[in-house]
Amino acid sequence: MPHDLPPWPAVYQQWARWRDNRCFEHLLADLRELARLLAGRQAEPTAVILDSRTLQSPPESGARAGYDGAKRRKGSKVHVAVDTLGHLLAAVVTPANEPDRGQVAALCERVQQVTGQKVEVAYVDQGYTGEDTEYAAAVHDIDLQAIAKPAGQTGFVLLPRRWVVERSFGWAARFRRLARDYERLALTMQQFHFLVFVGLLLAKGVFQPSSPQQALASLKKRFSMLASST
Repeated sequence: MPHDLPPWPAVYQQWARWRDNRCFEHLLADLRELARLLAGRQAEPTAVILDSRTLQSPPESGARAGYDGAKRRKGSKVHVAVDTLGHLLAAVVTPANEPDRGQVAALCERVQQVTGQKVEVAYVDQGYTGEDTEYAAAVHDIDLQAIAKPAGQTGFVLLPRRWVVERSFGWAARFRRLARDYERLALTMQQFHFLVFVGLLLAKGVFQPSSPQQALASLKKRFSMLASST
């Protein structure tokens, strides 16, 4: 820790409290709703995109690391669900050798908890195809739709819907702490993703409306929603 900050044990103790209580996850949920309202969207999404990325692990992550044969990396895999604006909804951290299909149920369950059962469809790549994954999503009332490359196409292809989650991964990868999995605990890596997306929402100016009238209308709508929920 830099010398002008409190002692490391005190800082880590406070971080552990925030992490274990999932404070950044709850904070991101509120900011995401406001950002969607100011963008003229519904507060909760009806469509999400699922994907994963593999983070190489140094020795600190210890036994959590696994080997991803496709990416040729030993480390951890972060499975995420984002809305169609690229905002993070759910994240699951596993060893890198865990298949993407195996996390569909956990991601779908979490996005329905976060959105209040609003999600109807999830866009995925061909790595998520199969009857088991379709059933795992259907249990949570989500239709799994695979977006594949055009027949005969080779190399990089910008696919509809799929580019959104790839952009979200690009945002996260610019943060040094998320360039690799340096953490001993999977929960720490998961909550760092929510913390990063909180910073992204605040830094990218997503709360700048096109007009004062739009800002006032969005805030009134938000306050009325909060009043009705309480």
